[in-house]
Amino acid sequence: MAVLQDRRLLITGVLTEGSIAYAVAQRAQEEGAQIVLTGFGRGMRITTRIANRLPDPPDVLELDVTDPAHLEAVATELEQRWGALDGVLHAIAFAPEDALGGEFLATPPESAQTAFMTSAYSLKALAAGLLPLLEKGDHSSIVGLDFDATVAWPAYDWMGVSKAALESVNRYLARDLGPKGVRSNLVSAGPIKTIAAGSIPGFETLAQAWDNQAPMAWNTKDAGPVADACLFLLSGLARGVTGEIVHVDGGYHAMGAPRPPDEPAPEPEPSA
Repeated sequence: MAVLQDRRLLITGVLTEGSIAYAVAQRAQEEGAQIVLTGFGRGMRITTRIANRLPDPPDVLELDVTDPAHLEAVATELEQRWGALDGVLHAIAFAPEDALGGEFLATPPESAQTAFMTSAYSLKALAAGLLPLLEKGDHSSIVGLDFDATVAWPAYDWMGVSKAALESVNRYLARDLGPKGVRSNLVSAGPIKTIAAGSIPGFETLAQAWDNQAPMAWNTKDAGPVADACLFLLSGLARGVTGEIVHVDGGYHAMGAPRPPDEPAPEPEPSA
């Protein structure tokens, strides 16, 4: 049987075919899941267009995760459609331009707050808004997309702070949702060339670091390995896993220093 056979999933963050969320949506359908996507504002039209490229084009619901009315409307729609929910992918992050790019000390408080609310608090908001449906699901799972927040990165600034908050939110959700039968986990991905990544000044410098340090080859154009880890956490196979951060980064996070200059870099596999 397929890993996600008949599981009912809500997937946020699909904007391009190269996005991690799109890869999750595609692989989820291949593994037997029923999915619904979300979009918002000008991105809603883009998400709808991209949804039509999936094997079985899903519906797209409007969701601004910072708007309680939107969360309530999505929950009502899913209640009428499925009556329960087995999984949610949180692929939502945003920081204003002045919260990125190396001007950490100059970022105004309202920009830092926007980054936190959209990128970290939204995980709690999404979980709480959909909790009645998740409680009715089968080994229900919330999975969020992360980028290692244990260190400071060049140019990442308040998005890095927000990811650290996201990791903490995940642990508290695991604490409070576990007794209700709902799991919460994060996948900490290596750099993938997405729209979000393109908005980060210095992204290419980050990507180059993986070439110099990751023990396994890392392909910034292939979201497949990250998507497959998300599928595992969304499935019943991970029914005993919660509060976890799964690193899918070619092993970069475990290395203390770049490889010696005379050691050749591993060759990446072709994109899936």
